[in-house]
Amino acid sequence: MKAARLVVLGIALVAGGAAYMLSRGPAPQPEKTAPPVASETVDVLVAKTNIDVGRSVAVDNLAWQPWPVKAAGPLYIKRTDRPNALEEMKGSVARAPFVAGEPIREQKLVKANGSGYMSAILPAGMRAISTEISAETGAGGFILPNDYVDVILTRDGSPGFVSETILRNVRVLAIDQTVQEKDGQKVVVGRTATLELSPRQTETLAVSRRRGVLSLALRSLADARPVKGGAEEEETGSSSVNFIRYGVNSVQTAR
Repeated sequence: MKAARLVVLGIALVAGGAAYMLSRGPAPQPEKTAPPVASETVDVLVAKTNIDVGRSVAVDNLAWQPWPVKAAGPLYIKRTDRPNALEEMKGSVARAPFVAGEPIREQKLVKANGSGYMSAILPAGMRAISTEISAETGAGGFILPNDYVDVILTRDGSPGFVSETILRNVRVLAIDQTVQEKDGQKVVVGRTATLELSPRQTETLAVSRRRGVLSLALRSLADARPVKGGAEEEETGSSSVNFIRYGVNSVQTAR
């Protein structure tokens, strides 16, 4: 009797398990994932090392690097278009800095052809002229190359002294920096600032040196902007610039 009950109970358990498995349906099959598609790349000429302004570019400073085709801009130098670009770029002078891994753009390079780097980076029609500065007349040493400044002349007004802005929004090409001792501490102070000026502005600066003390006022990055011809529109919206030539004040309309 007990054996019969055990057989019936076993059959019932097997039938119940089979019914449960049938109610769940077939086991889910693992989803098939498509193999990753390799993105198309093209070799782009990049800076292998950091390249500073005015530095002559050597082959060791450049390298070809795979770059996504969709991200390769039209100004990038591609190996498919210019396979000899490494040799073509050799000897060029950097007009703007490059960081390692940055794509090379010819707009930031210029061929020096044996000339000094300053004449190579100077825009056509402009001149480079230097003026002496100190910590007091050069914004405490915070003026750096590629900053924009105003040039202020302080002279004897009889009686008292008079200050006037003779040039506005001019680009600083270079700062001659030397290490000096001051109050027992070493500080970096620029002694000479080289400015980018038009021929007319160089005359203004040259004659102003004889009339008094020149100071450079550092402009905010927000309103420092390159202007064609070295002149700047006044903050009031006019396009006149105050010049001093041969000791006479004049107002000239910027072209």
